[in-house]
Amino acid sequence: MVKEVVKTPRAPAAIGPYSQAVKAGGFLFISGQIGIDPATGRLVEGDTATQAERALRNIVSILDDSGATPQDVVKSTIYLIDMRDFEAVNEVYARYFNIEPPARATVQVAALPKNARIEIEVVAWLGI
Repeated sequence: MVKEVVKTPRAPAAIGPYSQAVKAGGFLFISGQIGIDPATGRLVEGDTATQAERALRNIVSILDDSGATPQDVVKSTIYLIDMRDFEAVNEVYARYFNIEPPARATVQVAALPKNARIEIEVVAWLGI
C-alpha cells in the first residue's frame, strides 16, 4: 500500500505531530479540524456553529486539494464539548453534506485543542 501525506496552505497547519490528511488504499483520511483560520493560525471567535463552519471550510480545502469533494466523504466524526450544540451544528453540516450524506458519529468530549468547541474528522473515498 502506498501512503501519501497531504499538506495544503489552504487549511491550518497541524498543531502537533500529525498530518493534515493521508491518502492510503483509495481513501483520504482527514485529521480532526477545529475552527482555525489558516490565514491567522487562530481559532475563530464565535459560537459552535461559527467554529463548525470554519472547520468544514478547512475540510473542503483539504478535499479539494486532494481531488475530492464533500460528496466523496463516506464517514465523519464530530466531537462536541456540549451536545446542546447538536442542532446548530447539524444546520451548518447539512449545507456541506446535503446529497447522500456520509455515515456519521457525534460524541461529546470533555475538552478539545485550543479550547475549541467542535472538532470534525472525515474519511473520503478517492475511487482509486
